Amino acid sequence: MCGIIGVIANRPAAPILMASLGRLEYRGYDSAGIAVLQGGVLDRRRAAGKLSVLAQLLSVQPLPGTTGIGHTRWATHGAPTEANAHPHRSGPVAVVHNGIIENYQDLKRDLAAAGYSFESQTDTEVIATLCASMLARGLSCEDAAAATIAKLRGAYALCFVFDGQSDTLICARRGSPLVLGLGEGESFVGSDAIALAPLTNRICYLEEGDWAVLSRGAIRIHDAEGNLAQREVQTVAIDTILADKGQYRHFMAKEINEQPSVIARALGAWISPERDRVSCAAEAVDWRAVPRLTIVACGTAHYASHVAKIWIERVARLPVEIEIASEFRYREPPLPGGGVTMVVSQSGETADTLAALRYAKSMGQITLGLVNVTTSTIAREADIVLPIHAGPEIGVASTKAFTAMVLCMSALAVMIARKRGLIDDTQERAQVDLLSTVPRLMAETIALESEFQALAQSICEADNALFLGRGLMYPLALEGALKLKEITYMHAEGYAAGEIKHGPIALVDETTPIIVLAPYDGVFDKLASNMREVIGRKGRVAMIGDAYACAEMADEVWRCVTLPRVDPLITPFLYAVAIQFIAYHAAVTKGTDVDQPRNLAKSVTVE
Repeated sequence: MCGIIGVIANRPAAPILMASLGRLEYRGYDSAGIAVLQGGVLDRRRAAGKLSVLAQLLSVQPLPGTTGIGHTRWATHGAPTEANAHPHRSGPVAVVHNGIIENYQDLKRDLAAAGYSFESQTDTEVIATLCASMLARGLSCEDAAAATIAKLRGAYALCFVFDGQSDTLICARRGSPLVLGLGEGESFVGSDAIALAPLTNRICYLEEGDWAVLSRGAIRIHDAEGNLAQREVQTVAIDTILADKGQYRHFMAKEINEQPSVIARALGAWISPERDRVSCAAEAVDWRAVPRLTIVACGTAHYASHVAKIWIERVARLPVEIEIASEFRYREPPLPGGGVTMVVSQSGETADTLAALRYAKSMGQITLGLVNVTTSTIAREADIVLPIHAGPEIGVASTKAFTAMVLCMSALAVMIARKRGLIDDTQERAQVDLLSTVPRLMAETIALESEFQALAQSICEADNALFLGRGLMYPLALEGALKLKEITYMHAEGYAAGEIKHGPIALVDETTPIIVLAPYDGVFDKLASNMREVIGRKGRVAMIGDAYACAEMADEVWRCVTLPRVDPLITPFLYAVAIQFIAYHAAVTKGTDVDQPRNLAKSVTVE
């Protein structure tokens, strides 16, 4: 995830910006830059690589001035070069950005037709240029920024700075978090509170869709409709800020909310700069000759792999076998000559999964390691390493790593389909465009948290719960049950809904909540029949579906939560948010240890 910092200070801005960017290094980045107003005129310093490279540049080309913005960039559009590094500038405005703008190509074409040119491959430069075009029409800085924000579609956090406006920063968030800080005659904005920790202990979190105008020691916030809004200014201890839960009570809640940014970051790593082709190290494999892909994983990674199986078999028509790592090598399964085995592990140190990797290598398989930690043992031993780019995940119950795994394996499916000659460039662009909508749609789903909370509170007194789904929702049902077990200690089971009559229906009674994941897709009619079978036996069905599904079943089910309607292939991302929030709020209500549930470890490094 990119890191953002902005300051209006009564002291030199550049040292503040650099120190704050240093506190954001944990988010990962491949270039960095700052822009500062000098005598009312913007000037920038940018560099590919680590902050030390930027610091060396500043030592010979300093930037005096007290107002500025800074950024650590993880490439999402364009290679990690100086030209693509933030801040991006167009005329009198500079901007830093975390996220992904879905409609940037349309905006770029319109601006190019109006005579504007571009120096980078990024979507962010389009934001700066769009804002400059608004200023050229005679709009004030505030009105130009507001008009620009209104035209953007996607998930983003933004901060603008303008020539001649040393007392103004304008920022906005949709899907990606931003926190504001108030000092004595100073104002700050950052991607998270840790960036502001030494600067102030008075912080304020923007809510979804908010945009704000910062001046010296003051802030003015507008909501998504443009109305003035009040957001609580909290006074917090510095050590609390450094714990980096932000405004969240638990790391799990923070990590659920980070997912739009995480998915945008993963997209940037897996999609080529033009956003029309998947690009990753696994392209080196001759996928036309591969007879079968074997995926081996444990726990949450295992369920993510089941989602991937459906994507890969449906899009790339490549047979996929899913194996539980702890059973895999003891079965001594035959693996086909020329086959590929992919092991999936957040930590890259999972003992059973590592053993499976070594077994696959001994059987002559090409091995892929899909991991979050690229310095891990699996990353070192696999033939090809595929990073998921989720960033540090502190909560034991995996959230953002799960959806990042699903995103990366979905992108892998598209690449394999191209390599096997099953889709052309136009079809690949359509799939990439579909994946690029995921950050925004996840942000819209996160905005429904209160509805998931109400559902969670209504089920947490039960002794048992069932999760049902079909197709892509079956592995999500398994994951939902796992999450509930992990952090609430409730007994829960996930089933393919068509299997309900083959035994699990015996568990149905008026006390057992049955959570059904029900997008209106090609198997919805079958799923509706399964729900009616349960309802006929006094089952308490809580349905999570889109508007079409809820319209058909709302009068029959016990509870109904409506999610955005999306292409069936990307439903797992939205329904993952739902099951994560249900487990989280049930655990909070029950008072269990959300981030460190009993008996569990983040990484299982022994068999």
